[in-house]
Amino acid sequence: MSTYQHKHPMTQSISKKKPSFPVNDILREYLIYYGREIMLPVQYDDLLRFDSAIPIYDKNGKDTLWEMALYNTNDQHLLHEGLKQIYSILKTEGDSSVHKHLHVERVDYCTFGNSHPFRIKIVNNFNDNYDYFYIKRADASRIYGLELEHILSPSRINYFVNEATLVEEHIAGIPGDQFIQFYLNNPEFNKVRIAKELVKFNERCFVRLLGDMRSYNYVFDITPDFEEVQFRIRAIDFDQQSYEGRKNLYLPQFFKENYALVLLVQELLSAENIEQYQQEERSLIVRRMKAAGKQLNALLESMEADTISKPEKVLQLKSELAEFYKDDQFLQCKTMGALVRYSLECVGK
Repeated sequence: MSTYQHKHPMTQSISKKKPSFPVNDILREYLIYYGREIMLPVQYDDLLRFDSAIPIYDKNGKDTLWEMALYNTNDQHLLHEGLKQIYSILKTEGDSSVHKHLHVERVDYCTFGNSHPFRIKIVNNFNDNYDYFYIKRADASRIYGLELEHILSPSRINYFVNEATLVEEHIAGIPGDQFIQFYLNNPEFNKVRIAKELVKFNERCFVRLLGDMRSYNYVFDITPDFEEVQFRIRAIDFDQQSYEGRKNLYLPQFFKENYALVLLVQELLSAENIEQYQQEERSLIVRRMKAAGKQLNALLESMEADTISKPEKVLQLKSELAEFYKDDQFLQCKTMGALVRYSLECVGK
């Protein structure tokens, strides 16, 4: 399974406009049963009623592609109260006492990408500490991505759905592109640990078919340990869960944006090291699959019966996976959900 010997990752072609897939009845039942469907006081469409917007620039004067949404006074008061309630739902299961000392400092709208999310900045009046959460249109493929991340990765995901609205907790960390540019050469960091984490992250994405993990679609979670710093790469964008047809789009190692990390793997890890870390990650995934057997099966049943990609992409991906694994059973799969299920079954073999 060691595949890090190529000279340079290729420029990958990601669909510029991925369609949004509605939440069907089977997925809705799953979300209700497992506590992900909940009444929310503010919907995505409510936030679209802003009067104007101001572009947001970073500290270097570069356009972030986010805009600060401005609302009329009456709408703003009602929206802010509802947004504080949503924050308390995310953090304290709806205990309203905690949001009395909070205020909404900003509602930002993203003009880039497929989902056009809103980013809400919440500030604590007592100490000026702040937090973020996101409100997006509910897209079935993104929800499957969030659930698979929650079940199969080392990290838990906090989100809720209400009809056509999706609320996601902020995932803290250093954006991958910023880590590569400003932190990768930190002399206090053990680069072998960084290389190891890329191998494990690469394996997690490929096994559960999460695509488009370019450097700005994941973050580095850095934890000081008693001897050295520990690293974990966490996906933050789940739009491309099992949508594309090319196998390599599910392998972060093949994106040019991740080339600096791939170089570390090539320079610091032997083929035996790489295979060891791949197997370690696969073993952990198998344990998580067993621990969440009933829930994972219910999710995959919904996913198998759902349409979250185009027929030609399903045909291409199952052909490429069959060739990669030397296993024609992939050719029997009719949906992306079926491909995810069989990919996971292959991990346990």
